[in-house]
Amino acid sequence: MPRKTMIEAIRDALDVSMGRDSQVIVYGEDVGFFGGVFRATQGLQAKYGKSRCFDAPISESGIVGSAIGMAAYGLRPCVEVQFADYVYPAYDQIVSEAARLRYRSNGDFTCPIVVRMPTGGGIFGGQTHSQSPEALFTHVSGLKVIVPSNPHDAKGLLIAAIEDPDPVIFLEPKRLYNGPFDGHHDKPVTPWSKHELGEVADGHYTIPLGKAAIRRPGSAVTVLAYGTMVYVAQAAAEETGIDAEVIDLRTLLPLDLDTIVASVKKTGRCVVVHEATLTSGFGAELVSLVQENCFYQLEAPVARVAGWDTPYPHAQEWDYFPGPARVGRALVETLEA
Repeated sequence: MPRKTMIEAIRDALDVSMGRDSQVIVYGEDVGFFGGVFRATQGLQAKYGKSRCFDAPISESGIVGSAIGMAAYGLRPCVEVQFADYVYPAYDQIVSEAARLRYRSNGDFTCPIVVRMPTGGGIFGGQTHSQSPEALFTHVSGLKVIVPSNPHDAKGLLIAAIEDPDPVIFLEPKRLYNGPFDGHHDKPVTPWSKHELGEVADGHYTIPLGKAAIRRPGSAVTVLAYGTMVYVAQAAAEETGIDAEVIDLRTLLPLDLDTIVASVKKTGRCVVVHEATLTSGFGAELVSLVQENCFYQLEAPVARVAGWDTPYPHAQEWDYFPGPARVGRALVETLEA
């Protein structure tokens, strides 16, 4: 089976989807001729033409707003916002229009759009290129939210998102584009070409939305993570010697609550890890769900490890980034509680 980077897997998913369905179109800032700032759409305009893969003006509200109109008329737009930090001008279109269209039309219209955007830090992008805004979208009824952690999942989840009849927010951890990252910035990264999850099947396949994956089985404590933090959690478990079960959520909405509950009832302990700021982050929702569903099995309070409640700093990148040391301390403290 061929191995691909996450960028190549995303490009493959777009290629497969455009080849199977002429209604799928791809556009955004520098997406056409240039192939995107990360080259995720490279070659698609040459293959499918300027009417199906093209550049858009630098107007996120215009990009998403036009996609909603196209979707209402039967197209399936997959649009790219160059960085998740730039999505805020389009937030009203996403929340007030895309998410509500099926409900407000009583099912007469749907909004099959995908909004792709690179998310997270670890690349010295500073405060305007490192944000993780997933909680802003999980709060909105009518949206689905995906955060893949590897090339195999990225392709299958993106194809599933494009084929879904409702709007999907597809957040791509850019620190994982070229290889898994365990939080040790001073160590070389293992490329996807040498990682088993870099294996990406040719052709069409999907991964169902709302199904988590257990990346590391364990019995002492459950770790809930997604995106880059999956690898940080695995590194923390290995370095502390704690038998942690690491769950890769993959999709935040819909959420695989059954897998979470089964794991926490088995281990009796839980640590939630995400890169976004702590206050009102998606981890708070996870903590609440674990407490509601596993209260009588919990042996210790559910712990959270997250970014600090501050804009993402450039000079103190690795003080902000939740690395293996911080996650490891949470694992130890949870077991000792």
